[in-house]
Amino acid sequence: MRAPIGDFDTVTPAPDCLDELVAPVAEAVRGWSGGVPADRILHVDTEPEWADTAVFLEHYGRELLDRSANCVVVAGKRGGETTLAACVVLSATRVDVNGAVRRRLGARKASFAPMDTATGETGMEYGGITPIGLPGHWPVLVDSAVVDLPYVLLGSGRRRGKLLVPGKALAELPNAEVLEGLGLA
Repeated sequence: MRAPIGDFDTVTPAPDCLDELVAPVAEAVRGWSGGVPADRILHVDTEPEWADTAVFLEHYGRELLDRSANCVVVAGKRGGETTLAACVVLSATRVDVNGAVRRRLGARKASFAPMDTATGETGMEYGGITPIGLPGHWPVLVDSAVVDLPYVLLGSGRRRGKLLVPGKALAELPNAEVLEGLGLA
């Protein structure tokens, strides 16, 4: 099978390689019920030591810079309460944490969640967090530019491997909300 984007040697529909995924991601793929069929979510094998953006693009295709997204965990705080949320933006942008995210969460203060919190709460590896398989009560904020892509490259839950996902499938995730301007240039 050939990947719809990038230059990857091993491409497998995610339902056919659940053992390559961390438990929460595998469970989400197994129970997938969106309008986009689960077999359109693809897993590609990648080398963890090539995970840094510049090196990754050199090995897997420069065009991926405009077709990849980051999923970051943000903590919004208000009155002693903390709300965790996932934010998905194009890799060439940064999350508007103190604007769009803070307002959407109704938080007085918002910041990136500590690494221990992000990995502990998601069951995923740092550097591989993906919006697929997150705790069901979390808001999943997705920049509209990500949803508009035919396919987007995302983490797979592990540092080894990535997911290629139709952008519109991300809008169908539990608690997903598509926001204009979530990612800033």
